[in-house]
Amino acid sequence: MSDARLIERWLPIAALGEESARERRSLQALPPIYYLHVWWARRPLIASRAAILASVLPADANREGFMHALGIHGDPAASRRQIDLAKRKGERFEGDAYSYPRAFSHSPTESDREFVAQEISRIGLSKVVVLDPTAGGGSIPFESVRLGFDTLANDLNPVAALIEKATVEYPLLHGAALLPAYQKLAERFIQLRDERLAPLFPAEPDTSCISTNYLWARTIRCPYCNGLVPLSPNWRLAADGTGVRIVPHLGAGTGDKSRRCSFEIVTDAKDHAQGTVLDGDGMCPYSDCARPIDGDDIKQQAQANEMGEQLYAIVYKRRIETRTKAGKRGRDKWERGYRAPRSEDNISDFVERMLSQRLEEWEAFDFVPHEAIGDVSNYDRGHRLYGVFRWRDMFSSRQLIGHITSVEVFRELLNEYQAKGALTEIHKAAFVYLSFALDKYLNWNARSSSWNVQLQGTRSVFDRHDFAFKWSFTEMPPLVSGAGHDWVVDQVGKCIKELVGLARPDVAEEGQLIRSMSDAQIPRVAITCKSGDDLDHIPDNTVDVVVMDPPYYDNVMYAELSDFFYVWLKRTAGQIVPELFTRALTDKDHEAVANVAKFKTQKGAKALAGRDYQDRMARIFEECRRVLKPNGMMTLMFTHKATGAWDALTKGLIEAGFAIVASWPVNTEAEGSLHIKDKSAANSTIFLVCRSRAEAIKDQSVEYWEDVEPIVASAVRRRVVEFQEAGLSGVDLYLASFGPALEEFSRHWPLKRGTPRPKPEAVRRQTQVELFNETWDPYAVTPEDALDAARREVKRWRLEQLTHMKTSEELDPLTSFFVLAWDAFRAPVFPYDEALRLSRAIGVDLDTQVVGVLMEKKGSNLVMWDSARRAAKGALGAPDGSRGMIDAIHHAAHFGRTRTLQSAREMIAKTGVDKEQSFFNALEAVLEVLPVGKAFSGIDLEGDLASAASDFEALENLRKLAFTQQVPSPKQLELWQAPTAA
Repeated sequence: MSDARLIERWLPIAALGEESARERRSLQALPPIYYLHVWWARRPLIASRAAILASVLPADANREGFMHALGIHGDPAASRRQIDLAKRKGERFEGDAYSYPRAFSHSPTESDREFVAQEISRIGLSKVVVLDPTAGGGSIPFESVRLGFDTLANDLNPVAALIEKATVEYPLLHGAALLPAYQKLAERFIQLRDERLAPLFPAEPDTSCISTNYLWARTIRCPYCNGLVPLSPNWRLAADGTGVRIVPHLGAGTGDKSRRCSFEIVTDAKDHAQGTVLDGDGMCPYSDCARPIDGDDIKQQAQANEMGEQLYAIVYKRRIETRTKAGKRGRDKWERGYRAPRSEDNISDFVERMLSQRLEEWEAFDFVPHEAIGDVSNYDRGHRLYGVFRWRDMFSSRQLIGHITSVEVFRELLNEYQAKGALTEIHKAAFVYLSFALDKYLNWNARSSSWNVQLQGTRSVFDRHDFAFKWSFTEMPPLVSGAGHDWVVDQVGKCIKELVGLARPDVAEEGQLIRSMSDAQIPRVAITCKSGDDLDHIPDNTVDVVVMDPPYYDNVMYAELSDFFYVWLKRTAGQIVPELFTRALTDKDHEAVANVAKFKTQKGAKALAGRDYQDRMARIFEECRRVLKPNGMMTLMFTHKATGAWDALTKGLIEAGFAIVASWPVNTEAEGSLHIKDKSAANSTIFLVCRSRAEAIKDQSVEYWEDVEPIVASAVRRRVVEFQEAGLSGVDLYLASFGPALEEFSRHWPLKRGTPRPKPEAVRRQTQVELFNETWDPYAVTPEDALDAARREVKRWRLEQLTHMKTSEELDPLTSFFVLAWDAFRAPVFPYDEALRLSRAIGVDLDTQVVGVLMEKKGSNLVMWDSARRAAKGALGAPDGSRGMIDAIHHAAHFGRTRTLQSAREMIAKTGVDKEQSFFNALEAVLEVLPVGKAFSGIDLEGDLASAASDFEALENLRKLAFTQQVPSPKQLELWQAPTAA
């Protein structure tokens, strides 16, 4: 009997990709798991369910039954194409294109469960056990229990472990009883909190108004005139032009410490004050000084605790009464407005006195986080460089009082419940959820929360995955009805209701049972908080499937970021689950990430961090292999653009004794790129399906890379067609090719070279060899070799596609790089490291032949130039294309943009390139990759994208004028053309 699983043979990648994107398309209708508590990487629920279910079903399982259990009850990819077509035609899509709810909302029915049970019984499975050793935000264990499987979830990070309890365990075990317990507790919390915080927030002067946000600017003293300088990169408040004008008060002149600024609200952008900080340097706003302020001066004042803050605007809502046609009072409307601060709004002295009076008592009761930001830090620019040395310093004094008061009230309520003997397991869970509401408020009310001009609302601290220092910040008062604490409490309540609805569909909305699960029917769930390489609570050979979304190399430093919450949770939820909060801060030492900060005092920190990640992942994989049954499967969901991440992950897998037996790319993020992004991004998650090498590969004799490399290339070529048909493109097509390349690599491991590596490669690796005390082996083969082979094959495939395979004449290297960079990254800005790998696949030297010719380097990114920028930089080269045909094409585009199309045509004829097939091949390829201009698409582009689109318009118009016989119309224009009636 074959034990092959469905995921080893088939996965509906196009449907999964669209459903994954659909799941997160609306920020107002996200699954509850996403907004219960901040976590920095969560896989879509539908992708998680598919990975689990396809890993247990037999290869010949009924595919319709599989799709129904997933919740995909139609063709989402076809539906999306309908919507996109309507958008391109400028039409509003009427009706529901999908014809069924989002897949994640489908809870597997009794018939779905029976289907699964029958199918898995054919391969000897019954009570399935699923393990996720790095469970993070909980998507995988949540979907596992929804499928009815016994589930083991683990994470080293206590914040993640607590999120998993609140996401998976509590809704499953307590069901409908959770929400009323939480609501009763939260209602009492708000009542007590309001009484204590009301004096901190003055009422609005207009009784029909309530203040919703206070906008503050960080301040320093000008080192030249001693004036108080409010720092903000701009003074915009709303997209309609509303903003702030600074009114400097000069006092007695330079040196007068009373020099300060006041503010006025203006409604026209031309009246806004100029920004007072740019790229870390300040600008004095006082007319008798107006000198630039060096960024080092700003940092010195901040680190000396001399940086302050000044209120510059208050956002309010005004109640507008309405009347019905009958003259009766209708529902009130609220209108947003802005006003400048009044003297009555400045209660800083009162706030500081209150904090001073209460702080000693609060500290004695351990309500106040005293922890310093850890030494292992990758985000000093977001805190320590600007004088933020303790986690409590992330908040202004008034914000801090509000958060500490919340802890105080939380603890008082907990003491009340304990004294009454009312602290049941359900009420313990309610307190954990209340701690999440307080954490949500931390995220939206800190010195790193900021004002969103477009939405006219607050941006959270973690609107990006780091700590970013904010020159101006937003304060959200806690007492506003429907905002502040009310909002975060309601948000968590909504999450609880939806989580229970998804995890326990047998529970009705009113809390009554439709069909109560018996204890035997509720799947077992065990959530642990320990290192994934030491799961000593799990016996050997007891797990059927491991499904994991491992840490993404160096993308996110989870432990460091989560300390922001940990120091507060320790004082709230830590009273309920103290076993999770035994450390001063989260564990950085055992975290499986490539954390350069851990090695910052050592030579070669980046290489050491990469090796540390590889070693830790190998040990986690070894532990997974120990607990897996002999025929068990492990499916990883991984995404990263950096080859180093893939190399480290694959080495870890091989060291642990696994072989990759299948791979599938699923587009988990994208809406589909129509050249509307300004910076490249990868949207695909790669599913790597693994088995024990002993089970998957019987012959483990050494093979030669020279024999295997063509097999890798052939596998990539075979699958890349499939991936492109499923809608993958750009950098995602290259990422998708890594899967089949690594499959073949691991299948043929161990490998060595028949001929040694060229010496230059050895020289480049010498530093790393010395770092790790290794002997250089010129015959060694690494996963990176397979990835390079994959890139080369995708490069060949794409160039054939872009030139429509009409001729055997290849593009020259410089033109190939230009074409493939636009094709892969779909944006003018992309990472240098990835461009370097692409250049190697093409055979062009990035630093000497490309940078300064086609693009410039800015930090860790490259910025592609259009024809006008190249001309201005004197980088166009000869118009005859002797260096590269992209030079001739850019000369033509520049002539077409700055002179006339006829002059461009004459220039081409004069150089004679219009007689060369290589020119037409290059023009054809360039027209397929440049962003389409507004004249053809109707879409306004900005910045570097707009400049590149201008080149497209000039070249396409030139083609239509002179070269329609030699160069066909770009296929990408079909996207913007209405279909012809049949």
